[in-house]
Amino acid sequence: MTDTPHCLVIDESLMVRRVAARIIRDFGYDVLDAKTGQDALDMARMRLPDVILLDWQIGDMSATDVIDDIRSLPDGEKTRIIFCTAQRSLERIRAALSAGADEYIMKPFDSDIIESKFRLAGLPVIRVIQTDAA
Repeated sequence: MTDTPHCLVIDESLMVRRVAARIIRDFGYDVLDAKTGQDALDMARMRLPDVILLDWQIGDMSATDVIDDIRSLPDGEKTRIIFCTAQRSLERIRAALSAGADEYIMKPFDSDIIESKFRLAGLPVIRVIQTDAA
């Protein structure tokens, strides 16, 4: 069993999943990604992640349903959920936080934004320095 923290990125956009995964891997996390809420829940049932980066726009389920389902899993309340949206809607942010999200991120995001939100959610962040092999 590894002590490396585990993150699940849920977003319909492959590009967003790839960018987020690269950033989060640089913080010392193992990262898996899912395009749909159902795929994410199936993954979470096999291994509950330490943190989930969850987009509002996932086609098969609402973000609040995903949050509810994660929270209902054994130890699901321990998973930190960071809601992610491109919409500048206070109503949407309030809905996600009321449903049980721990923090939120506005798109577009960068490494500094994700790092600050991870820290606000009480998550460890260890900057992993990538070196090019010569």
